[in-house]
Parts: sequence; C-alpha cells; structure tokens
Amino acid sequence: MKLTILGCYAATPRTFTNPTSQVLEIKNRLFLIDCGEGTQVQLRKNKIRFSKINHIFISHLHGDHFFGLVGLVSTFTLLNRASDLHIYGPKGIKEIIMLQLKLSNSWTNYGLFFHELESRESETIYEDDKVIVKTIPLKHRVYTNGFLFQEKIGARKLNLNAVQNFEIDKCYFQKIKNGSDITQDDGTIINNEVLSFDPLPAMSYAFCSDTVYNESIVPIIKNVDILYHESTFLQTEETLAKKTLHSTAKEAATIAALASVKQLILGHYSTRYESIEKFREEAKTIFKDVLLADDGKNFEF
Repeated sequence: MKLTILGCYAATPRTFTNPTSQVLEIKNRLFLIDCGEGTQVQLRKNKIRFSKINHIFISHLHGDHFFGLVGLVSTFTLLNRASDLHIYGPKGIKEIIMLQLKLSNSWTNYGLFFHELESRESETIYEDDKVIVKTIPLKHRVYTNGFLFQEKIGARKLNLNAVQNFEIDKCYFQKIKNGSDITQDDGTIINNEVLSFDPLPAMSYAFCSDTVYNESIVPIIKNVDILYHESTFLQTEETLAKKTLHSTAKEAATIAALASVKQLILGHYSTRYESIEKFREEAKTIFKDVLLADDGKNFEF
C-alpha cells in the first residue's frame, strides 16, 4: 500500500504548500482522495499517470478540498481519456461540476458518473474483488465524510515444494488457493495448511478529513493500519478548533489511541505555524507512532 501526499495544508494554496489531495495505491488500484487547487500539477510533479485514476473521493464541498476537480475533469478530456471516471462526494457535487462544464461548453468525451452521498451513517460506496471503501461520517460545518479503504483477504499462496512432493496436478492449484483440502486417489486427505501458506494480512487505510473531535468514528476505524487525521491546530488554539469544527494534533492522537490504530499520519495544518514538527511533538504525548504528511511525501506500508 502506497500513499502519495499531493497537498495537506488548510484553507488556501501558497507558494510552497497545497490544499488537500492525496493518492492511495492499494491492490494495484489508484484512488484520488480530495482534489484541492493544483492537484493536477502535483500529479505531474509526482509522476502519477492520469489514466490510472478511475475513482475520485471528495470529502466535502469546501473549496480547499474540491476546487481542483473541474480542472482535472477537463484535462482528462484534453488528454482524450476513454475510460469511465467515477466521482464520490456529497449531494450537490454533480450540480456544481456539470454547471461548470455546461457554461464552458466543455463536455467530457468519456463516461462521467457521480455517486452522491447523503447518509449520516457509515455505508459501503465502492467494492470490487480486491478492495472495499466505506464512508466515515464526520462533524464539520458542512456535510462531510472520511473514507475507509480496506483490502479484501487474498487467496492462499501455493507451497510449491509440497504440491510437487505430493504430485498434485495443476488442475487443483486454484482449489488449493481457495482453501480446500485435497483428496488423493487412495482416499488420503491432505490438509490445505500443508499445501499452502496464509495470504498476506489485509491492509486498511482511514482518511479523516475536516472534523471536530468526534469519538463516534472510533468503532468504524478500530484497528486500522494507517489513520490520516486532520490536525489543523495545536492545543493552544483549542478554542478556535472547536469554533471552526476542526481538530488539534492532541485530539487526533487521542482518536488514534482510542481506535488502537497502528500508525497515525497528521495533516491539514494551519499555515499560522512556522514548523509542522510541533504537531508531531504534541501528538506523541498521547500516541507513539506519529508521522507527518507533507506535500510530495510518499509513504509505503
């Protein structure tokens, strides 16, 4: 699993910082999460192929999380995109994007599908044979969701030495991968555990966008491998965090501890601070394994 941070700062773009956008690569799928201004420039800088992005998830309709979307949709047209594009986001996102395309006479030459969200409860919004994506209802000034990405447990791995020793025919290999025992011609049963290895553990990633401190998300993100949680402010600005319905680094760490996640990534920093290292220092007083997002940074798990 690989995470590329395209932007992770709050409010407005600056010379050296970008608003929220990131790319998650999981099971050879590429998911774009949020799409602030400058996203397509950051995609180019990080050498991410536009054509591999087929699913975009927008947490909420504040500009620093989706103002780059119509530009990216239009660029896909200029690049003669042929494959469908699916956009998941709050109700209203279709109206906004379609109005921009209509008034600029910039209709796409590919299938553009919107999946608008309204539920206040966690729900599955995407699923294929390898990955499932669920919403994480958050509390912000407008309707907002985070997203939980979970790998499905893969097939078991063949123990090649064992299948050769027992002279197992290749026609049974898929059956073994699916977890079945094998019965030989003489009636002897060979347990699957002898013929195969356990699959790699399924990974999970939770993206928690703008939200006030909210313990109701803990059961949804319980035991995830990686939690990205907004930390707009330090605890010295706790009053401002509550007023704007954002979180502090200490609060993000508290959520990580309550949910027993393995690693915490902080992001969505207010640009009022000279150093983002202060966010790590504050969070580590509550939770040990803290990483800092930064524009252009890659994480591999």
